[in-house]
Amino acid sequence: MHILVQKYGGSSVKDLKCQRRVLEKVQSAVKKGLKVVVVLSAMSGETNKLLTLAQEWSARPDPAEQDSLVATGEQTSVALFAMLCKDAGLNARSLLGFQIPIRTNSNFNRARILSIDAKKIKAMLKNYDVLVAAGFQGVDDNDQITTLGRGGSDTSAVALAAALKADECEIYTDVDGVYTTDPNMCPMARKIAIIDYDEMLEMASMGAKVLQIRSVEFAKKYRVKIHVRSTFTDTPGTLVTSKEDPRMESVLVSGIAYDKDQVRFTLRSVQDRPGVAASIFTPLSDAGILVDMIIQNTSREGVTDMTFTVSRQDRDRTKEILDKVQHDIGAAEVLFDTRVSKVSVIGVGMRNHAGVAAKAFTALRNENINILMISTSEIKITCLIEDKYTELAVRTLHDAFELDRLGHDG
Repeated sequence: MHILVQKYGGSSVKDLKCQRRVLEKVQSAVKKGLKVVVVLSAMSGETNKLLTLAQEWSARPDPAEQDSLVATGEQTSVALFAMLCKDAGLNARSLLGFQIPIRTNSNFNRARILSIDAKKIKAMLKNYDVLVAAGFQGVDDNDQITTLGRGGSDTSAVALAAALKADECEIYTDVDGVYTTDPNMCPMARKIAIIDYDEMLEMASMGAKVLQIRSVEFAKKYRVKIHVRSTFTDTPGTLVTSKEDPRMESVLVSGIAYDKDQVRFTLRSVQDRPGVAASIFTPLSDAGILVDMIIQNTSREGVTDMTFTVSRQDRDRTKEILDKVQHDIGAAEVLFDTRVSKVSVIGVGMRNHAGVAAKAFTALRNENINILMISTSEIKITCLIEDKYTELAVRTLHDAFELDRLGHDG
């Protein structure tokens, strides 16, 4: 049995016209003899409408009940699309997360997948050509509906592809692939034909909205090939896979990513002694706040400054925690700045080449862009800058590494 998993986002299923395009692609796959598992998001805008309702009814919506509410968006999509499939003569049925089942933990709003009953799905595929599965949702051990967080349908699709050992997982969206940077910010951006899992992970972590980061983590762990494509064209997209293609070694830098969703916090005049860093970051971790870039300044007379970044959505909770930590450890004050953004240079080719950092820093210096913080990994160099320079920095780095002339597009 050859299985293809296809995922379609909210813009791909937003109305009847769009769903008919999706139907054509599903019919094409079935004609090739493939069994198709179609994973759908809620119609564009529906999840936000449901979240707004939750806020109107409750000042602090119960997380479990909120998951039950927002999961109805995907339930609507799969039921309607299954109707289209049946009317077109396809042997199809819809499935919700609990019917598969996709088992998750009980971390409502951000649940993680624990297991998928692949045997049950494969048995169903013997009787059906198309299974239309609700993305974004699962069920915990108490039979409560859970959701996987924004973009969770990507994770649902890749997890299903991994469990079913599918031939491929196609992620359909309103763009035709992964680009060297945001085409809206840099007109010279080019589509990348093939990209390594690690590069895609870095780009997703930096805010590239083509794929949810957890879906890429799943794909890398289980070696699921992802093909990012447009619902509205038939052109090849971007293949996300392991570093096996010789073309990937020859590319020093694959892309420039940016993330404006940043706040820089500074605890001033912190005692420079063992345990202080743990006193700062443990309560943040316990609150589920992800800390990214961290810098501890050189100690002066036994005190230092501790600076780090978090997501803007966590600003208020972080400030509340740090105000308490400030009192406990005797720091002088807590400062924060929302007028910052991150810009990153990403490429697996950086592993074996020197000079990338110097080239990036020189390019930014020539445009008088000051670097506030720096962090690096094996395949990424990230600079925190003032957010008013984000677009200029992206274009400058894209030009510096000649990404418009490296023949990325397929």
